Amino acid sequence: MSDKIPRQMSPDVTGKWHDLAERRRAHFIELYETGRWKHYYSEHEFVSLMRQTVQLADDWSRLVEPRMAAE
Repeated sequence: MSDKIPRQMSPDVTGKWHDLAERRRAHFIELYETGRWKHYYSEHEFVSLMRQTVQLADDWSRLVEPRMAAE
């Protein structure tokens, strides 16, 4: 499976994944602030998903930062 993952992605693709991760983070923040998460998740599930979401968004941010510094 790992042989199907590209070794290097174009800046456009990296930027799109970063944008998607940020939108997902914003969605989870909205769920938290409104309390709607209680309709869909247990507290343990929500905390776990929120941590994963924040970590992924941070990881994509680190990948995008070198590209933005070069511009």
